[in-house]
Amino acid sequence: MMSSDPPSLRFGQVVIGPPGSGKTTYCRGMQEFLSRLGRKVVIVNLDPANEGLPYPCAVDIAELVTLDDVMDGLKLGPNGGLIYSMEYLEANLDWLENKLKLHHDCYFLFDCPGQVELYTHHNSVKNIFAQLSKWNFRLTAVHLVDSHYCADPAKFISVLCTSLSTMLHVELPHVNVLSKMDLIEQYGKLAFNLDFYTEVLDLSYLVEHLSADPFFKKFHHLNVKLAEVIQDYSLVSFVPLNVQDKESMMQVLRTVDKANGYCFGDLEERNLQAMMSAAVGADFQFSTTLGVQEKYLDATKNHVEDEVMDL
Repeated sequence: MMSSDPPSLRFGQVVIGPPGSGKTTYCRGMQEFLSRLGRKVVIVNLDPANEGLPYPCAVDIAELVTLDDVMDGLKLGPNGGLIYSMEYLEANLDWLENKLKLHHDCYFLFDCPGQVELYTHHNSVKNIFAQLSKWNFRLTAVHLVDSHYCADPAKFISVLCTSLSTMLHVELPHVNVLSKMDLIEQYGKLAFNLDFYTEVLDLSYLVEHLSADPFFKKFHHLNVKLAEVIQDYSLVSFVPLNVQDKESMMQVLRTVDKANGYCFGDLEERNLQAMMSAAVGADFQFSTTLGVQEKYLDATKNHVEDEVMDL
C-alpha cells in the first residue's frame, strides 16, 4: 500500500521571549505587514494566559486549555500552570494538527508563552516545535528581547546568556530581535553605540564598564567567564525592531525568511529574472571591485618602479 503524499511545505515563525517583550504586539504588527505584502497569514495563539487578543486568531489554545482553569483546578501558580498547559498541549497534538490542517495554504505566526524556563530547559515546547517540523513546517524562532536591557550592562549579559541557552535548546533557525527600539533610551543612555549591542562586539569593554560599579566589581571574574562563553559560541546577535517602522519590519522579515528558507519556498511566485539579475549584479560588483584592485596594484607597481628609476 502506497503512503499518502507528505503535506506541502508550510512556513512560519514561532514568536518567543520573556513576558513583556512585545510578542503579541509583534504578531499583530507582522500580520498586518505581511497582509499588505500579499501573504495569506494566520496567527496561532499557543499562550494559555493570553486574554483579550488584539488580533484575529485562527487557532486558539484557549479552546483546549486556559491558564486560569489549570490554576483553579490544580491549585498551581502561574509558572506551574504554564508548564502543565504546555505538557497538556503536547499530549493532545492531534487537536493542534486538525486545527492547523484547516489553514494549509497560509503563512503561520505562533504566539508562544513568555515563561523563560519553557525555552531553556523544559522539553514540552521543544517537542511541540519538533512535531511541527515533522508536519512539514519550516519555522524560525523569533526571540524578542526588550531593548531597554541594553541600558544596563548586567542585564544585557544576562539577556545574552538567556538568548544563547534558548538557541541551543529550541533547535530551530533562530533570530534574536531587540524590540521597542523607539524606547531604548527611556531607562538611560547607552554606554556604547547601538551596533555594539546588535552585533555583540567585544564584550570585554562591557565587562570593564560593569566593573566600574562597586556592587558588580566582586563579580568581575564571573562576568569575564560569562562573556567568554558567549563569544566562544559566536552565535548571538540581534536585529533591531520598531513595530511602527516599515523599514525595521522589512529588515526583520528578510532575516526570518532567510533563516527558514521561505525565499526559496513554494508559497509565493518568485521572479526568476529578478534572481538572475541579482546574481549578475553580484558578479558585476565582484568584477568591478576586482578591477579597481588591479588598477590600484598596477598604479602602486608603476609608482615603485618610478621611485627605483629615480634612485
